[in-house]
Amino acid sequence: MNKIFLFTIFFICGIHGIAQCENVSLESITNPGPFDFGVLVEGIDPIRNGPDYNGASIYYPIDAVPPYAGISIVPGYCGVETDIQDWGPFYASHGIVAITLGTNNPCADWPDSRALALLDAIETIKEENTRIDSPLFGKLSEDRFAVSGWSMGGGGAQLAASLDPTLKAVICLCPWLDLNGFQAEDIIHDVPVLIFTGQNDDIANSEEYGYMHYEGTPETTDKLFFEIINGGHAAANGPSGANGDTGIYALSWLKTYLSESPCYCEFLLAESSAASAFETNIECASSSLIQESIKDFILHPNPSSDVLNLDLDCLGELRYTIKGINGIIAKTGVIGCNGVIDIQQLDSGHYFLSVGSDNQYFVKVKHL
Repeated sequence: MNKIFLFTIFFICGIHGIAQCENVSLESITNPGPFDFGVLVEGIDPIRNGPDYNGASIYYPIDAVPPYAGISIVPGYCGVETDIQDWGPFYASHGIVAITLGTNNPCADWPDSRALALLDAIETIKEENTRIDSPLFGKLSEDRFAVSGWSMGGGGAQLAASLDPTLKAVICLCPWLDLNGFQAEDIIHDVPVLIFTGQNDDIANSEEYGYMHYEGTPETTDKLFFEIINGGHAAANGPSGANGDTGIYALSWLKTYLSESPCYCEFLLAESSAASAFETNIECASSSLIQESIKDFILHPNPSSDVLNLDLDCLGELRYTIKGINGIIAKTGVIGCNGVIDIQQLDSGHYFLSVGSDNQYFVKVKHL
């Protein structure tokens, strides 16, 4: 499978556009997040006992600003809640309510049962919004929910999106669907879907299972495929997978589509150095971060591993500044009419190039 990398160059203009995202950086979206969190455990706390799943924990932010969006997460075949439980504290620490759950029959519930379990778990979160003694009383946005799952749970997440088009996002963790009983229409839906797979997954191999989910989801649906280098079947079972990039991409996906924030989409466009295959059809041009296009200069290639070439009207020497997403200056200099900037010494990551009063976003990678 060929790698396909679709990249949109962003032109960041105006103090207002930059200010609303100034606190968003790679550091701010890693594990753990900025918020304290609590947990409600079925059997200990008086939360709903959903009939379509067995046992659950609700992780919730304590000091974030409501209303909160939510996500339900289910494990795979013969799996248990603890297999995917690391996602709960991670999402809650970033301001998203997460319910992790077990299944009624771990070694008998197929993806369709896990789809129902995911949707049932969302009902449990919703009930906390009306339970007077709940720490989530009156703090939930009841129309902003996502689903996620591992293996058969990932297949179930895709089926859940087909069952409930009001969902805002899907995150599949090495998803599995029965290839003998699978129907193409099972994953035809409009809910944006992020698919993680492992390069060395010997249970739900990347090409037959993982990429099938990407290819089978309509082109009109926003989607992203991320194959983790040397990853096995559990490569995306927590936010620390792929050297922490599973957390960065999963959170950016939820912040973009579930929370509808304009500040995270750009992180999804940069191909991770931990990806052995990466493909997406998304664009971020609708982000309110982009105020307007300025075409005083064109930057290429983007991403780049060694140099940036600028096509510009030469008016003599111009001073330039390169800053990281965190605002720290990484390099400054003067560019002449040749329009070439050496970036070999920069660490791999996300940067803004300023020339004069104009800014453009680019990604430095180790190798193209």
